[in-house]
Formats: sequence, structure tokens, C-alpha cells
Amino acid sequence: MSGLLLTGAAGFLGRHLTAHFAGKTGRLVLSDLVVPDDLPDGVEWRQADLGDREAVLAMAQGVEAILHFGALSTEHSFEEILHANLRGTYHVFEAAREQRARVIFASSNHAIGYYERSQRLDVLDPPAPDGFYGLSKAYGELLARTYWMKHGVESACIRIGSALPAPRDARNLSSWFALPDLVAMIEACLRVPSLGCRLLWGVSDNRRGWWQGDDREGLSLPAFDDAERFAHELEKKVTDSPISERYQGGSFASDGYSRNEPAPPLPLKG
Repeated sequence: MSGLLLTGAAGFLGRHLTAHFAGKTGRLVLSDLVVPDDLPDGVEWRQADLGDREAVLAMAQGVEAILHFGALSTEHSFEEILHANLRGTYHVFEAAREQRARVIFASSNHAIGYYERSQRLDVLDPPAPDGFYGLSKAYGELLARTYWMKHGVESACIRIGSALPAPRDARNLSSWFALPDLVAMIEACLRVPSLGCRLLWGVSDNRRGWWQGDDREGLSLPAFDDAERFAHELEKKVTDSPISERYQGGSFASDGYSRNEPAPPLPLKG
């Protein structure tokens, strides 16, 4: 790619992707609300609010792909999520439409967080967001489909599990997404001649994984990591919340939970 825009460049994953792509693409544009302390040489910085349509359209000028990792990344009020995550993602897809750019959207496992941990999903199962944050990610996935069908904007929505250097608890034995695996998936989505509109599980090949059956055909992905090598030290590292431990979304599912008893398990496709 000769021109790449990365939103959310000051966040944890944004900094990791900046370090990887700096010097590997002809032009790297970085954006966030705050300026990172360690900007690499040769990158272009755009301080912008994703809720500002004109600012987003301006910083996307001339790029061929947008890595959209900018968002509020934890649960917030609906109004806060509305501004940054919903309006912001809409503005990114509008910029992609204008520039005929490809979008790699950082979706989240919280788009399906209210499925139970005993259930095994594929991407044909309907979303079940575990809060306003997860709802914004499900919205982004639907927006990607709309812009593909209506405008031909190519995209990959990566439902990121737990993208960390190493898993931290028992839940991560199922949800861990090793950082090299994340980078490999993004690179494959940028490299493939025809991306179309894909929904991908952002997770390593964990033998305890909950997710299978996505749109990765033809992406030529390498073998991914497996969290199982961490199982001995982590499998007993659980929370004291029965709601968190019941649902795939973990603590996001229990945040603000007010039901007297859990709902029946959501049906899977077919």
C-alpha cells in the first residue's frame, strides 16, 4: 500500500501497528486525539476527533487503505459511544467511499458477548452485543456491509478477541489473539487482490476457542499461535462473578447487569 491511514494510533494496538508499518508503506498517516510520545520518523500526524466529519475526510486524502482502530475501547455512556464510535465509524466509511479506499475495521468479540461460553459460534450467528461498546462494533459490521453493497467499499471487520502480548486469565485461553497473528491478518487483508466484505474472527488458533467459520478463504494466513501453552498457570485464574464467567464477553457482560436471572441461551443458526 502506498498510502495508509491508521486511526487510534495512540492506543495500545495503534502503537503496536505504528511500529510495524512505519517504513513499510510509502505513506503512513497517523491520527488520534492525543499525540504519542514516540512518533517514528517519516510518518504524518493528524490530531483529529473522529466525530468531526471534515477532519476525517481531510486526513484520508490520498490513502488506499484505512486501519480503523480509533474508538472508545471500553464501556461508556450511550452519548459518548454515539459520538466517537458510531459517528466516527460512519465518517471513516464515508472517507473510504470518497477515496475508494479499503477499510480494516477493528470490531470486537463484544459484538457477540452475550453468547454463553458453552456455545461455539461462526460468523453467521447474529450479533449479541454485551453493552453500548459492543453495540457500536456490531453497527460497524453492518455499516461495512452497507458500504460494500451500495458503494463497493472493500472491508474486513476483525472481531478482535483479547489482543495481548500473552493471555492473562482463563478467559483468554479461548479469546487470545497474539499480536503477530493480528498483524498477519491485517497484512493479508491489505495484500489480497480482492477483499470484498469479510467478517473475521480476530483470535489465535486456541484449542479452547469459541469461534469458527469466518470469511478468511483466500487470505493465505500463516499458522497462528495457541494459548494452551499458558493453560497450567491460567486455567484457575477466574473472576468471582457468575455472570462474567457465564458469557463470552466476560466483565463487559456483567457491567450494569440487572436481570434477576440469566436469559435463556441465544439460539445459534440452524
